[in-house]
Amino acid sequence: MAGLKNLKKRRRIQIIMVAFVALVLSTALIGYAMKDGINYFRSPTQVVTEPPHAGEVFRIGGLVAEGSMQKAADGTVTFEVTDTKTNIRVSYRGVLPDLFKEGAGMVALGQMQQDTFVATEILAKHDETYMPKEVVDALKQQGVYVDPKADPGS
Repeated sequence: MAGLKNLKKRRRIQIIMVAFVALVLSTALIGYAMKDGINYFRSPTQVVTEPPHAGEVFRIGGLVAEGSMQKAADGTVTFEVTDTKTNIRVSYRGVLPDLFKEGAGMVALGQMQQDTFVATEILAKHDETYMPKEVVDALKQQGVYVDPKADPGS
């Protein structure tokens, strides 16, 4: 009878150990798989105050600075993205979204190369009042966000 109890106890411990090892392995695999899929958002001020690691891919967002957009003959577009406090130069080669324009909100995916953010993807606002949540949060944090839906008389 005592041998049967020990066998059940040993079997229970083995099952718990196998479950624990499976949990650790699955957590490690999920973390490894996600490490390249997570792109952190930064405002231009955050890029200057906390520079990204070399080769780090991240998202930068803000407003396209007025008068900063230039188009080269090879199709490369350069402009500055601003959070009204800091400007970062952005370079992008490709087709820009139809709603992309100076003074509008945008988010770009890419990486820093020297002092220029080289974008691989650009997203623009959806309508006249839309601005990406990350951009709104960054502008609010600096105290410069004005809600376009708010009554100007209030």
